[in-house]
Amino acid sequence: MLPEGLEAAGCDELTSLGAHTARPRRRAVSFEADMACLYRLHLQARLPFRLLRQMARFPCHGRDDLYDGIRQALDWERWLHPSMTFRVDVTGAAPGLNHSHFTALQVKNALIDAQRDLWGKRSSIDLESPDLSLHLHLSRGEAVLSLDGSGGSLHRRGYRAAMGVAPLKENLAAGLIRLTGWDGNAPLVDPCCGSGVLLIEAVLMALQQAPGLDRGFALEGWADFQLDLWQQEQERARQRRKRNLELPPVIGFEEDPAIADQARSNVEAAGLNHLISIRTGNFTDQTLPEGPGVLVCNPPYGQRLGEEAELEELYRDLGNYAKARAAGWQLWLLSGNRNLTGALRLKAERRIPVSNGGIDCRWLHYKLLVKSAQKPAETFHH
Repeated sequence: MLPEGLEAAGCDELTSLGAHTARPRRRAVSFEADMACLYRLHLQARLPFRLLRQMARFPCHGRDDLYDGIRQALDWERWLHPSMTFRVDVTGAAPGLNHSHFTALQVKNALIDAQRDLWGKRSSIDLESPDLSLHLHLSRGEAVLSLDGSGGSLHRRGYRAAMGVAPLKENLAAGLIRLTGWDGNAPLVDPCCGSGVLLIEAVLMALQQAPGLDRGFALEGWADFQLDLWQQEQERARQRRKRNLELPPVIGFEEDPAIADQARSNVEAAGLNHLISIRTGNFTDQTLPEGPGVLVCNPPYGQRLGEEAELEELYRDLGNYAKARAAGWQLWLLSGNRNLTGALRLKAERRIPVSNGGIDCRWLHYKLLVKSAQKPAETFHH
């Protein structure tokens, strides 16, 4: 499961980590992987919200098919002891199964009946941190039962106690940086950095620091969990990190002192104090490092923060600043409001559709041209 708009980038990332036959779906990627690769993806993939492991498929044309199919889908004696908690998430629909909550209840009933037949006891439901997280998808007369190995959304990296007012999720930020092609070889500046997430994700990517190394996963409690293989993949992830990487300047500007402090807290929690600098103040008063470099920006859209008229000035200033101070640079800007983007007075080279928290956005790419010196007017004599 991925942020909408990052499906192709997700295919590239999963393939680079060893997945096979990756194909984009809507807000998802289907792929094949062995267990080592699945462990690797949980530890190292930056873009997914969740990774689902398909366990069973069966025809499903209604409640009875679902009940029977679930009971036979797995060896529940092995996978779900009554001492374990579980949760069920449902997407899609089938005849008589049009409401996800009702469908999840049918799955739960099938599992509890199976447990009572086996042990005379049943598991409890835990929506927050279950021992086994099940995902059911219904489509075209078929049910697919999967296990969720993450145990909580993978976008949560752990460095972000402090949230800005309208936070960008970490996996979306990582995907946006991936689309810029920034690889740590040029300065990177965010003129409206907010909580600093674009810069943090960019630097973590340049360091090849695995986002999943310092967290627990639901897959560690699976019946077929292979500890040796898991530890092998953890070590592989640790070895990839570039320990003494020297980066060009990575800088965030933030006008609001409280939000700038939040960004510094996040940078510190991510262990990147030595690589990212957060400066308090309006970007119009700030100088850029020697370029060319890359500007990345997620300014407010007028839907959650501030009103459109007030924000036009911000976008106008941003466009003027980019043209005057960042000639030869690239600018990537996440826009959720076409009217405001017009105030930049810049022509986008690329417009990549993405969804940010349900808002239809465009990740816009601008090349900021170096103005050529004007030729002096020629004089003609008769």
